[in-house]
Amino acid sequence: MPITQLLRREWTAFRRPGRLISLAAAALTVIALGLLLAAGTRSSCDGACLAVPTAADGSVVSDTFWFRHQDLGREGSITARMTSMTGTITYPPPNHDQIVSGLVPWAKAGIIVKDGVRQGSHYAALAMTGSHGVRFQHDYEHDVAGSAGLVSEQSPRWLRLSRSGDTITGSESADGEQWRAVATAKLDGLPDTVRVGLFATSPGDLTLRRTGLGGAIEEVRFTQAVGVFDNVVVEGGTGPWASEPIGDMNHTDWEKYHNASGAVEDNGVITVSGAGDIGPIGEGGARTVEKSLPGLVIALIIVIVVAARHGARTARETSSRQVIAARAAVTGAATFVTGLVAVGIVVPATSAILMSNGIPTSPVPLLTGARVVVGVAAALALCSVLAYGLGGWLRRGWAAILIGLSLVAVPYAATAFPLLPDAVSEWLLRLTPAAGFAVKQTMVEYPQVTAHYAPSAGFFPLPCWAGLAVLGAYTAAAMWPALRAPSPGAPAASTRPLQGSLRESSG
Repeated sequence: MPITQLLRREWTAFRRPGRLISLAAAALTVIALGLLLAAGTRSSCDGACLAVPTAADGSVVSDTFWFRHQDLGREGSITARMTSMTGTITYPPPNHDQIVSGLVPWAKAGIIVKDGVRQGSHYAALAMTGSHGVRFQHDYEHDVAGSAGLVSEQSPRWLRLSRSGDTITGSESADGEQWRAVATAKLDGLPDTVRVGLFATSPGDLTLRRTGLGGAIEEVRFTQAVGVFDNVVVEGGTGPWASEPIGDMNHTDWEKYHNASGAVEDNGVITVSGAGDIGPIGEGGARTVEKSLPGLVIALIIVIVVAARHGARTARETSSRQVIAARAAVTGAATFVTGLVAVGIVVPATSAILMSNGIPTSPVPLLTGARVVVGVAAALALCSVLAYGLGGWLRRGWAAILIGLSLVAVPYAATAFPLLPDAVSEWLLRLTPAAGFAVKQTMVEYPQVTAHYAPSAGFFPLPCWAGLAVLGAYTAAAMWPALRAPSPGAPAASTRPLQGSLRESSG
């Protein structure tokens, strides 16, 4: 029988009410839970909510620091000697009285050129960090290492930023005489006049509190960095110096009652203290595509049950490899379309609802969004063929369902929550078919940002293509014995008339 005719016949046989209703329920679950979660998520602020910093490309960023600055024209530079960098870490309630001296690794203090004082605008900075030495950073995502080590009065650091049009060059020196260029950045569209000066910022101290069977929940403690500068010289600068916070500051108990963030000058020595961060991940995080799919695990369970029963039914009815393969293709295609419709609706819809509710959402480029929609649909389709193959191999629907859920749904669900140790979750998403759902990750891991890069936070240990390869290997391994398993005495389904196939049970 020609393959197109066989596929058409098997598709006609597949369209039983039970199967179609099940797939429709899977799609509606993904859509309904995603929309309900988005509709119930709203911003809550004491008074007017602060604007969420966004970069030029629309991405949500962190951009909070104390800034002592003046104007700089299209040609000029700022040079400063840094002699000290210290910090404090305060504990959250009920331990406000516990204060630790020290710096978090990515605390920063140094010099910066910025397009005005609006959060999210272009910038280039050269700074000392808590434990990563000198760094040249610009436009939130870019980070270049300078010399390693710490700073002190005995071992000061000289820092310089030079502007020539849209080009900013960062240089450092140990003595102020011999300079070494760290990096150069081109900030397209810089206005004729920018702000240049000293800054300090310090992201929260991330700690992990153990929970469940060894999982981890993030807790963040307030921190503050303090930089001490002298020999500050601005060439090409105009106007008086100004000092102000970029973003919200001086609302914590530490800043109110102990050491307010700000800038103080005393006999040419300038002390700048600040909290916050300048980086590519928004403070408090922004909603991402991954969080729009809470119903995916339920849809996955439905798909596995339907496909496993269908595969077991097929194994009892026919030994024709052609028919078995055709039914696998039909099962996978039907599941793919189900996933495509569900994810294609819920991803843009939830993003629009969250934005209307005042929730910051990370923009998704068109190609990335298409990869998520098509990739999740493909992963669901491969899972359905995997379950179908298990059913055909074992010839027992309940056994295939149990194994399919254990291999795919359980690892996927268990790693989506902070239940298991991160290392265990990562290995589960490397070794089980659940690795295929790495296709839905849109978040990026940045070396210069301290965050909880774990499966429970939406980070998969494998890239999307590798995860799909793992899932595909499992699917092929399940289909191979299903295609070769004998079925003595079974009728040759490939020769049955069409009406016989139409009388098949939905399985």
